[in-house]
Amino acid sequence: MNPAGEGLRQLDAVSVQNAKATLVHLLGRAGVHPHHAEELIGLVQAGTLAVAHTELRASGENAPTEKGEPYTSGWLDGAHAVTDELAGLAERALRDVVGADPSEGSPEARRPVGRMELERAKVAVGTLYPSFAEVSDLDPEVSEQVLTAVLGTMSTRERTGYAGRLTRFASAHRARLERLYAEYGPGSAIAIHGRYSLLHSPTGIAVLERLVTEPSALREEWDAAELPPAWLEGLTTAWDSAA
Repeated sequence: MNPAGEGLRQLDAVSVQNAKATLVHLLGRAGVHPHHAEELIGLVQAGTLAVAHTELRASGENAPTEKGEPYTSGWLDGAHAVTDELAGLAERALRDVVGADPSEGSPEARRPVGRMELERAKVAVGTLYPSFAEVSDLDPEVSEQVLTAVLGTMSTRERTGYAGRLTRFASAHRARLERLYAEYGPGSAIAIHGRYSLLHSPTGIAVLERLVTEPSALREEWDAAELPPAWLEGLTTAWDSAA
């Protein structure tokens, strides 16, 4: 049996970079621009470090007490040192992808929505929507406009964690969302065309999350995109009736 960590020593920096370059090359064959491929890979790298930090921080607090206070104290100090360093690595990896965290209200806080940010949002809503409804009939181009308005309410950093934010929202309001889609979504007596159109699209969940958490910012982006005000009004009415 190999000693613990023996396999990890094979993953030196050159080999990791080789795997990354290979993936960028293969994604390029599929039509993904190298810049976009680098962005996605960078987010995976930063996210892996961030998840590892969270898990190690939790386990590191479970210090053994049977060996006395000095041992426990040393354990905790060591655990904190390791997790602090890991947090620093995760932050540097994220900064390489999205830049430094801008101050609130600065021009950099909300950059124009990028192509990969939009694609990641599509995957996020597309994953959640089938748990509430089975069909989507809203025009794909309109769906992109809606998601662009939604993402426009967030900073670049907030967009990196958007899938998690949306999943937590859906989990916290699952019963209410199920009632809402049963009454107004696909399969209900409500027609797709009209003020409830967003409930026939995966983007409806994304808009609802913003209506609940950032209504003013959403309406600002919505008006700027010249999207139908009736869609927001219909979604608000449906959400209130499902309470």
